[in-house]
Amino acid sequence: MDLNASLCLFSLTFLLVFFSTAITADNITQAFEKYSNFSTMNDLLIKTKLNIPISKYLTITLLAVSNEAITPIINRSDVELKNILMNHVILDYYDEMKFNGMKEKSIMLTTLYQTTGLGEEMNGFLNCTKSKGRVYFGSGVKGSPLVAEYVKALYHNPYNMSIVQISMPIVAPGLSLAIFPPPPPPAPPAPAPSPMNAAKAPGPGPADEDNASDTDVPKHTPTTETAEVDSPAPTPSADNEKVEAADKAGTSSSACKASLRFDVVLLLLLFGSFAGL
Repeated sequence: MDLNASLCLFSLTFLLVFFSTAITADNITQAFEKYSNFSTMNDLLIKTKLNIPISKYLTITLLAVSNEAITPIINRSDVELKNILMNHVILDYYDEMKFNGMKEKSIMLTTLYQTTGLGEEMNGFLNCTKSKGRVYFGSGVKGSPLVAEYVKALYHNPYNMSIVQISMPIVAPGLSLAIFPPPPPPAPPAPAPSPMNAAKAPGPGPADEDNASDTDVPKHTPTTETAEVDSPAPTPSADNEKVEAADKAGTSSSACKASLRFDVVLLLLLFGSFAGL
């Protein structure tokens, strides 16, 4: 009886381990087959044969990248590609509920690359940071930027395997050439006012126009040259006429006196000449 109980317990344990391992390995390929937008990453996992070591872990979280976002790394060498992908396999279980319940802090997550013994300066770890309700990922190497953002959950088998989407691949220093997120798009231009709103807008008042003319248009004082014009001779006034008349009268009186003296001298000379005779 004890032997049968032991055999049953051993069989149940074996089946549990077997199916847990099988579920992990099978669900990776099956989950990606349901999402054509992640077919490239599925192909890369098979190409690098990472689906084999992944199947050995009962608890993992895979950070998946869409076909469009994974483009920058698909032409890397096989070694670089394998190392980069191993850094997207977290040896712990994280799903949407766990990320949402995460406090505003930073934590270090161990990846499959760390198990190779090749990790240097924490490049086998990921920095997972929650800030303002959003979750970001980056390399665990000190000073590395948080380049990827949690997007959504794709698949989860509670406490066994979870597949979540992130915005772009994470390339840790020392594994390959780093990639960075694209710059944000430029802000859209402000919409032009509609004709009705433009018609309703009040026009500038007199004060505004004066201010506008004072500020916008510089004032230039024109320099004009005044032509020299011959001014007419002044009209003689009454006082001037009196002075001129007095001058004329004085001149006439002097002339009369001189004429009278001449006549007296002439008479005296005639009188003398007669006396001599």
